[in-house]
Amino acid sequence: MHLTAPAERRTGIRDTDGMAVASFVLGLLGLLVLNLFLGPIAIALAAVALRRGTERRFRAYLGLGLGVADLVVLAVFMQADNSISWSF
Repeated sequence: MHLTAPAERRTGIRDTDGMAVASFVLGLLGLLVLNLFLGPIAIALAAVALRRGTERRFRAYLGLGLGVADLVVLAVFMQADNSISWSF
């Protein structure tokens, strides 16, 4: 006996789309604050969203790029300031 209807579309696609958007937002926010934490999170979310086949591939790629940019910005400012963090 089957009590549920078959899925009409792939389940979990909204989750992957949400991951792509979250990756973009966290990557963008990471350029300003907490880039050591938000950059890797943005990269991980983008990678998972792309691996699971999100429909928002461009947004996931933007999140991936911004996550990498977060870490690059951190490295540049750390090198210029000779410290383990940076501030304005």
